[in-house]
Amino acid sequence: MSDFELYPAIDVRGGRVVRLLQGDYARETQYAQDPLALASAYADAGARWLHLVDLDAARAGGYTLAPLLARLKAETPLKVQTGGGVRGEADLEALFAAGADRVVVGSLAVRESGRVAGWIARYGAERLTVALDARRDGEGRWRLPVQGWTESGDKELDVLAAAFAAVGLRHLLCTDIDRDGMLSGPNLVLYRHLCARLPELAVQASGGARALSDLAAARAAGCAGIVLGKALLEGRFTLSEALAAEAPC
Repeated sequence: MSDFELYPAIDVRGGRVVRLLQGDYARETQYAQDPLALASAYADAGARWLHLVDLDAARAGGYTLAPLLARLKAETPLKVQTGGGVRGEADLEALFAAGADRVVVGSLAVRESGRVAGWIARYGAERLTVALDARRDGEGRWRLPVQGWTESGDKELDVLAAAFAAVGLRHLLCTDIDRDGMLSGPNLVLYRHLCARLPELAVQASGGARALSDLAAARAAGCAGIVLGKALLEGRFTLSEALAAEAPC
């Protein structure tokens, strides 16, 4: 089995499978698939993991997908990495109780990094994924917006990623926001930089995947996995093709 993990992604807003362009809620594409049916299809294709995002909660707080998560765990063999709206330990506990294998923490990891570091120590490095989603500013620094990417942030990706690595973080999901949903290819320069600087992290590439060659490129850059969203939904390639391409020879 390949040690490079594919994470088919399902973003849910208002109960529907959707995709946003560059995190902009005003630029949404809706898809016909029911989230559970789509996840089941991914499981049937051979997926091991699912990346499930509650877009409503990412903006307003209060994770709403616990019933869906519970059904996913009961009806499919998928491991689920999920997040959106995690504001405190009660939210974290609720997601674990609903069956989350890993909880994704984004805005809170930027705003209250010490608190999230404590959760890594308490729950273990395999139960949490920190999402540090970045935009490059005019001075070339990677800044970390928060609140579902709707608010600008002043913290820098390099600094915070290194701080989390120092307290035992294992799984880091990093999205180049400007490439999210754009089918323009992953930012390989960014991922090569992160993976070389912090080799102890299992970096998940996210944003821009458009072709099977992007998977191999992300792997060559040092990433431990890649999140696949719009490319699958729009038929650029199938999950079966992606899994076959990443299978060991």
